[in-house]
Amino acid sequence: VSAPADVRELGVKIGQGSGAPDWSGTVNLDSVDLGAASYTLLLGALGSCISMTTMLYAKRKAWPLARVIVRLRIDRLHAADCEECTHTAEGYAHRIQRSVDLEGALDDVQRMRLQEIAQKCPVHKILTSEIVIAELND
Repeated sequence: VSAPADVRELGVKIGQGSGAPDWSGTVNLDSVDLGAASYTLLLGALGSCISMTTMLYAKRKAWPLARVIVRLRIDRLHAADCEECTHTAEGYAHRIQRSVDLEGALDDVQRMRLQEIAQKCPVHKILTSEIVIAELND
């Protein structure tokens, strides 16, 4: 990840090498939606991980899964108002809501198993475990 020193130009490149996607753009610092792109990237990583993990599992089992549709929404709420929160008692918490729709001629057992698999994608595991961010020493 690289970003310019001038905070008025919040262009970011994510990836490896010179072919990395460019998420550049001028952002109005007075804008209410300043952080939306970051949340979009986070949800994009989760959604693509869910769909790929589910599709690969179904392919390996030779199940007739035609398409996976993942819908995600992230909300920031007061921890005191969050019934699902177990670690955060004060301040704010983030809640990601998800819906995974499976298209194809699947039976009920296959659908139930694929919904379980959707929760086991690597990004889901990262976001639901404790996260420690430390300085990179290289």
